[in-house]
Amino acid sequence: MNISDVAKKTGLTSKAIRFYEEKGVVTPPLRSHNGYRSYAAHHIDELNLLRQARQVGFTLDECRELVTLFNDPARHSADVKARTLQKADEIAAHIEELHAMRARLLELAEACPGDDSAECPIINHLAGCSHQGEGKRG
Repeated sequence: MNISDVAKKTGLTSKAIRFYEEKGVVTPPLRSHNGYRSYAAHHIDELNLLRQARQVGFTLDECRELVTLFNDPARHSADVKARTLQKADEIAAHIEELHAMRARLLELAEACPGDDSAECPIINHLAGCSHQGEGKRG
């Protein structure tokens, strides 16, 4: 099948498919005599795996590892599970960081009068200013 057929079956664009091939994330397709890519069913499986893995946060390098494991009949599900749990832990840590960032932003917003004056505790804090009310720096 050609790249447009694969794109329809996987929900990826032709450009994305070529990108993943160029980066060595998926098995390169065979080339016909005229140079066109010729895809097989296993390419659909690899690309579906890749698309789903990207949707749950795996990086390109991690996806490359998952595709390698997918193609390895001697793989151990424990390896895949370990990578998945590691990714879940990374996402949990990122969520905690985002919650802390949000809380800090809300604290900054609370400290700001939000009026027509030029004095802004948010700007002063973000700029690291230790002075307040001394006017603009120039």
